[in-house]
Amino acid sequence: MQEGRVEAGCDEAGRGPLAGPVFAAAVILPENFHHPLLNDSKKMTAKARQTLRPIIEQEALAWAVIAVSAEEIDSINILNASITGMQRAVRALSIKPEHLLIDGNRFKSFDDYNKTRYTTVVKGDGKYASIAAASVLAKTYRDEYMLKLAQEYPGYGWERNMGYPTPEHIKALRQLGPTPHHRKSFHLKESDEPTLF
Repeated sequence: MQEGRVEAGCDEAGRGPLAGPVFAAAVILPENFHHPLLNDSKKMTAKARQTLRPIIEQEALAWAVIAVSAEEIDSINILNASITGMQRAVRALSIKPEHLLIDGNRFKSFDDYNKTRYTTVVKGDGKYASIAAASVLAKTYRDEYMLKLAQEYPGYGWERNMGYPTPEHIKALRQLGPTPHHRKSFHLKESDEPTLF
């Protein structure tokens, strides 16, 4: 992080599931923001994420969360959907950042942000507070959404697996068939392992 530069951290949640949207978030934190619970959201407990979410939303200079539907994922593939989601989240910020910190190793410049520099950071959610904050928002918003979908589509265990390919989810998918929220471009091999083409 460069002192005095307006930076937005970006991350997504939900690249691997068989069902549901991928959620992306962008967060601009004040300089020297620190919270002892903040870390890569995957390494945090659900309780810690829920504790941090309102703190991030209140303390951040700007934040945005965007969902990219299963239908769009099928249309443009999951990598492009993740990048598109982060781009849309950046556009939705009330403050235009001067630099983007992107979790992972892939991103693309886009429209009026072509001159905005970005840095991709592998495992960035464990290195930069703004990326970690984005990961918390993306994860909590996605989990909340999947819990609501689980009530509409019981039997798949989404309230537990959040759409990921657990044995419970795979068994239900084979017995009940896909819902409108399943990603049609994600298929199951005979070994029950998901694959993408």
